[in-house]
Order: sequence, then C-alpha cells, then structure tokens
Amino acid sequence: MTIDEFNTLVARLEEQASRHPFGYKLKVFLLALLGYGYLGVILTILLVSFIATLASVGFLKAFAIKLIIPMAVFLWVVVRSMWVRIAPPEGTLLKRKEVPQLFKVVDDLRRRLRAPGFHRILITDEFNAAVMQVPRLGLFGWYRNYLLIGLPLMKSLTSDQLKAVLAHEFGHLAGGHGRFSNWLYRLRMSWARLLDVLEEKHSSGSFLFRPFFRWFAPYFSAYSFPLARANEYEADAAAARLESPRALAEALTNVHIIGSYLDQRFWPQIHRQADEIPQPAFAPYAHLGDSLATELAETDASEWLENAMALETGVDDTHPSLADRLKALGEVPCISPPASGQAADKLLGESLECLTSAFDHRSHDMILPSWEGRHQEVQQGRSRLAELDAQIELQETLSLQDAYERANLTETYGAGVDAAFEQFKQLHSREPSDTVLSYEFGQRLLQRDNNEGFELVVRAIEENDELILSGYELLRDYCWFKGREEDARTWHQRMEEHARLLHAAQQERDLVWIEDTFEHHSLSDEAIADLRLQLQAVTGVRKAYLVKKKVNYMLESPCYVLGYTITHWWRPRSKRRAAEIQSRIMESVSFPGETLVLNVEGDNYRFGRKLRYRRGSRIL
Repeated sequence: MTIDEFNTLVARLEEQASRHPFGYKLKVFLLALLGYGYLGVILTILLVSFIATLASVGFLKAFAIKLIIPMAVFLWVVVRSMWVRIAPPEGTLLKRKEVPQLFKVVDDLRRRLRAPGFHRILITDEFNAAVMQVPRLGLFGWYRNYLLIGLPLMKSLTSDQLKAVLAHEFGHLAGGHGRFSNWLYRLRMSWARLLDVLEEKHSSGSFLFRPFFRWFAPYFSAYSFPLARANEYEADAAAARLESPRALAEALTNVHIIGSYLDQRFWPQIHRQADEIPQPAFAPYAHLGDSLATELAETDASEWLENAMALETGVDDTHPSLADRLKALGEVPCISPPASGQAADKLLGESLECLTSAFDHRSHDMILPSWEGRHQEVQQGRSRLAELDAQIELQETLSLQDAYERANLTETYGAGVDAAFEQFKQLHSREPSDTVLSYEFGQRLLQRDNNEGFELVVRAIEENDELILSGYELLRDYCWFKGREEDARTWHQRMEEHARLLHAAQQERDLVWIEDTFEHHSLSDEAIADLRLQLQAVTGVRKAYLVKKKVNYMLESPCYVLGYTITHWWRPRSKRRAAEIQSRIMESVSFPGETLVLNVEGDNYRFGRKLRYRRGSRIL
C-alpha cells in the first residue's frame, strides 16, 4: 500500500466512522478476526492433513508412513515460524523497594483506571513515557506488560504533570467503556511489530504468513487508524479525569517545548564540545534539571510554541496535534517547567543520584568512540582548511577540486555558511556546466528561500543520475515549505519510484547466480590491458575471466563479474587462501564499473565453466 493509497483510505474511513460509528467498528472487529482466522485456518488444514495421514496408515501402509515424517517435520517448522519472538524493551529495571514513591503513584493510577498490572517498570534515556506489550506466545499473544519512563522526561515535568502523562499511557490498557477500542489499539500495534519481525525472519515455514501479513498489517493499520486516533483522545480524557485538564495541558505543552529545547539547544551544545575537547567532560543527565531551570527560562520559547501550535493533525501519526488535543481538553497552551528541586525525578527518592550517575556513565561510554572520531575529524578539517587558505593568501589559484573542498571545509569547520555561500557562488560562476557545483549552489540558494536555485537543481539532476534521489528529496521539501503541496507530492512520488528502482537494481547486483546470463564485457583493449596489469600484481591469481552480467534495471550502469582461479589442478584448494586473494583483488584493483568478484573453483566450479565458454572472457 502506497502512502497516497493509505491517506485516501484513512480519509474515507474517518468520514465513515463519523457517520456510522457502529458499522465502522463492526468492520474493524471483523477485519481483526480475519488475522486470527487466517492463522487458525492454516494450522487447522495442516493439523487435519497430518491426522488424516496418521489415520490412513492402515490403508496406505508404507506409503503413509513415508508421508508422516515429512509432514510432521513441516508442521513443526510452521509452528516454529509462528513463534515470533519480539525482543523486550531495553532499560534499567526499577524495583518496588528501591523507588517506593514511584510505585505508589503507578499503583494508584492503575487502580483508578482499572488497568492491568505491569510485569516490569523500566527507566530509559528517552524523552518519553510508553506502555509496551510483548507477546509470550508469538502471534497468539499472552502479553507481558512493560511501563517505560524516560529519565529526561521525569526531569522535565512536575509530579502532577508526569502523573497526567502516565495516566494517558495507562488509558490505552484500561478497561471500562474503552475496552474494545483499547484492544484494537493494542492489536494494531502488535500486527505492525509482528510484520517487522516476520520480514526479518526467513525460516522455512514463515512463507505461509509473510505474504498475508504484508497485505493485512498495512490494511488493518489504515482501517483501524480513525479508531486509534479516537483512542488517543479517550486516553487524554481519562488522564484529565484522573488528574486535571490543566495538568495534562501543561504536560503536553512542556513535552513539545522542552523537546524542542533538548533537540535544538541542549544536546547540540554538548555535542559541539567535541570540536574542542578530545573526550566528553559533561554529565548531561545530572545537569539537565539545572539547565532547564536556567537556560529555558532565558530562552524565547514563543517560536517553538508557535510552531508546535501550527502543526496540523495528519495521518503520519495517530497522536493528534497539540492544538487539537488542547482544544479537546478545553485548555490553552501553558509552558510550565518544574522549578529547581520540584521535578518528577524526586519520585525516584534515594535512587535518583545512583540512576542519574549510571546514565551519565553509560552515555559517556556510548558516545566516546564517536566523540573522539569527531574531534579528530574537526582537527584534520581545520588543518586542511588552513593549508588551502594559506594558498589563497599567497595568491595561488586553487584547482576546481581544491576550491570545492575549501568551500565545504569553510562551511563545516571555518567561517560558516555565509562565507561558504560566497565561495560556492564563485565556483558556479567559474564552471557553470559542472552539475555537482550547480547542485550545491542551487541547494544553498533554496536554503535562503531563493527560487533561482530550483532550476539549478532540476538541471543538475537531469544531467547527473547520482544526484537524482537527493535532488528529488530537496525539491520536495522546498515545495512543501513554499506551500506548493501538489508539486511536493509529485516530487515525492518521483523520489519513491527512483528509490524502488535503485533498490531493485541493487538486489540484482548484490549476488551472482549460475542461472544469470553473461555477456561480453565490451571494454576497450586499453581498459583490459590496464586491468590485466593490476591483476598480475596480485600475488596468487592464476587465471581471470571478465564478463558483463545481464541486468534488468539501470542498463546504463553495467555490472561486471570477475572470476579468478588460484590453484593448479593437482594441488588441493584452500578456501581461506581464496578468500584472502579475493580481498586483495577488491582492495587493490580499480575496476571500470560495479564488479562482483568470485573464485570459480571448488563449489563455484560451474561458474568457471560458464565463464570460460564465453568468447573473449579470458583476460589473464
């Protein structure tokens, strides 16, 4: 199901749910039963066939016994394929005796909402709270309930605001009048997760279920979308009844505003320190509360609030927009971060310091490799930029490639985007026919809301296939920013089509099969002579054959196959040595295009025979 088909179906169903709510819910319920019905029918057919085979032993005798064993094996394989295991969420397990205040809050909310209990309560490093159900019986359910609470969220809300957020999450599990919609809401999430696992799973029996769920999961997701959206409003209403509409409104506003602050200010400020110091020397979780109390108060959050309130409810998320959620609560937005010492993390009691320290240490260990890599990259970039700037000061003319490198380094490690923009402008004037320079300059014009960049980007992607995918995305985003929604959809559709083409082309170029058709390489004598010299320099290569694989996609980009031998016929073959030589070939030989390299001896002897028979394939 494409995005446009999904959007169209959801729009039609929302209207249907509004006009005939009972009929709509009945259809969704019957569709949900179809999923379980398919599983039941497949198992029933297999089980009945197996029992019938057992019963026929008296009539078919030896023939029936021969059928029983493979059927039993296949039945077992199918049952195993349905035993889909979804990994439990990650986080630090909280125990009741360690954080009694938090458990008291959870127990009270659960009791008042008549929600089921939680088998595990985990604290995570996410700016979020969530309820997750992990099935213990694969496709047949029997869920283990997890409550996930992010430490950054606890440091960003007051206790009352956190209670309102948790009450909303509990609302998805609650009983009462919302039991049916909550069941469908959870089932919707389950089918989607199970499809992801089945797509990754390639066991022998899973082929019976993957085609069905590829159709069913997206279709059920679209069909149940209006109900899932309504369930979000119901969960908000439940939270407002338990706590107060005001507490939930404050929590919703804080989540949007503080989330923007964390994404755009707090974390970027920390990560920018890697440019100057070789190792992280900041405890982000320990200082988060103080940063919120000081920096957020000094920050003009009106723009973040305006952007959050301007977002419209769409079909990319079942959660309604902030404006619609506040409207349903009868409240106005209110930025109300916790005062110093009043954050909800105090519910962790004496465990707060230990948990915060553990998260800081974990964060340090996780980001250390990338931090050191970033620091080294910045120092090298600045050093190279200094070299190029020195050449300019000596009034030396840089080559086009060096000037292009200098512009990028200036933007990333030097004077910034404005100085780099002037350099890209000069480069485009210097070589207006260069597609890469046209694209780069056009991209920066569009970032400055200059429509002259549009034609530059269009012309660049028309002349350079390697720029197509990123170019389509760039043009889509620009059109969307300018309110040209129809044009944005057109560019998005082109991007999707090209992405599918690239994926299909890559799939047929990832592997080589004996059934593939091989053609003459069609390379010039000079190219073959150069390739032969490079292969002769690889110690151990005896013979080499080069052909061109016949492909169905992107015919203008050839896919070559190089087969090589290393062993005389009288000597035993070593797989390890063949693999080593293959690595040396791939590292040291410069091929004229995308090339698959394989040893055509041992298990691959049929490839060797097929390549040898292709006229003109022997190049060494």
